[in-house]
Amino acid sequence: MSEVTYTEAEIEKIKDRILEALEMVIDPELGIDIVNLGLIYDIRFEQDGSTEIDMTLTTIGCPLADLLTDQIHDAMKEVPEVTKTEVKLVWTPAWSVEK
Repeated sequence: MSEVTYTEAEIEKIKDRILEALEMVIDPELGIDIVNLGLIYDIRFEQDGSTEIDMTLTTIGCPLADLLTDQIHDAMKEVPEVTKTEVKLVWTPAWSVEK
């Protein structure tokens, strides 16, 4: 089986589709999707389809971390190029309502 090689432009389109899929993940406390809420800080998509998503939460110790992570994994099933997803919680910069 030959390995697929994506161009930079294709990777950017895939990352756009990843963001669109992440818009389906709604913060249940605020009723806003995690993209427009500003919780997604970075997306890294590799040639093998593995994807790392840096995200934060509205508060440290947020009880919804596991729920949101599970929903992110479910949303990534909508992007066929994504073969594996790792969600990394980051706290810098701190999230604020202005983001």
